[in-house]
Amino acid sequence: MVAAYRASVRGKAAAPAITVGEGKESGKLDFDHPDKAVAACLLAGAVGTNDLDFLGGILVQIANVASKGQTVDAGAVNFMLSMVKGVEPRDQIEAMLAAQMAAVHNATMTFARRLNNVENIPQQDSAERAFNKLARTFTAQVEALKRYRSVGEQTVRVEHVTVNEGGQAIVGNVATGGRGSPQKTEATS
Repeated sequence: MVAAYRASVRGKAAAPAITVGEGKESGKLDFDHPDKAVAACLLAGAVGTNDLDFLGGILVQIANVASKGQTVDAGAVNFMLSMVKGVEPRDQIEAMLAAQMAAVHNATMTFARRLNNVENIPQQDSAERAFNKLARTFTAQVEALKRYRSVGEQTVRVEHVTVNEGGQAIVGNVATGGRGSPQKTEATS
């Protein structure tokens, strides 16, 4: 099992983790990597961008969502970042959607915990409504990502065809060469 995991990640440059400064540097985000320029490029590639301004902005937004009060939690930032990287965004739109999905997932799990620990009916109703809305939102986000990724890949399939007496139907794939008559790739019935 360990060998299979190692084989699956072999040859892939791992994006660095994020560290959060303490004391005088409190809240400052940095890369856990000896070469900060390489780290920025690795992480930018992992979130589907080559724009370092975008990378900085999305990291700040993730850190804000992962904060508890004024304290930025490095573990929570890296967890959310791993969710974004797991989507394998191909561009900035997908990266933004993945970050929103990570935020909605975190909120969904928060309300799942609250629903599990309610003490009265109003708390239960409130937590259940929020949990349900967030779960539906996450599902809608997954569907939106799927639609965004499949632009231009739509397939129309005809389930039932009726051909009246004297009519002709083409069975098979028809490739058009632009203007003019279509080319028949299979037999005409």
